[in-house]
Amino acid sequence: MASLTLSNVVKRYGHGPKANQVIHGVSAEIADGEFIVIVGPSGCGKSTLLKILAGLHGHDGGTLQIGGPGGAAFNPGRDVGMVFQQPLLLKWRNILDNVLLPADILGLPRKAAVERAHGLLEMVGLTGFADKHPYELSGGMQQRASIARALIHDPKLVLMDEPFGALDALTREKMNLEMLRIWEQSRKTFVVVTHSIQEAVFLGSHCAVLTAGPARMADFFAIDLPEPRKLHLKTTPAFGAYVTRIYDLLGVE
Repeated sequence: MASLTLSNVVKRYGHGPKANQVIHGVSAEIADGEFIVIVGPSGCGKSTLLKILAGLHGHDGGTLQIGGPGGAAFNPGRDVGMVFQQPLLLKWRNILDNVLLPADILGLPRKAAVERAHGLLEMVGLTGFADKHPYELSGGMQQRASIARALIHDPKLVLMDEPFGALDALTREKMNLEMLRIWEQSRKTFVVVTHSIQEAVFLGSHCAVLTAGPARMADFFAIDLPEPRKLHLKTTPAFGAYVTRIYDLLGVE
């Protein structure tokens, strides 16, 4: 059963004849535990679509179903974890307390939340850094802490908006490997916006390619590459074929 179904989703800003349509008829069906990547030209509506999934924006047409028919009601505040381009850690909180922030806001039992936070810090490779403050960590380490924070309340859906865009190329490559390891361990449904076509092919189990705004679904396809994925995969013909497919869909020669 699909955990996320979009059917002809439409989003407009404004009203009447001057309304600006940013998303037009986007449809996709995403099963539980998949890693979905979204690519498309700058300004085409990728981040807007992510905000609709997060419950931060409404939509003006079509339907959005999360959790499958007959399932428990979906509560974006409780069931979504969000990771942004910048880690957005609170500088006056140590790393453990930053990870615990959503649990504090939701009023989750403190003892269980602290135990889970330590487990998540271990999962993202930050064992021993719980008492450190953000300024004591590298950019990549801070982003790993923000991923742990997004998982602390055990969300059904993890959304990431260009999470590695601010990192240097080598750190970004390392974070791609870390992200796949975290996804494989957590088995959450991930939806990630990226501007990097190579990153999309490397990370995704499925790829959504959006056209220039108003965003339409140019294609939504599975990425069938060997797992676990290693960086040398990027040198293979199969990897290159997927990259070329996306370039063609975007009209890039």
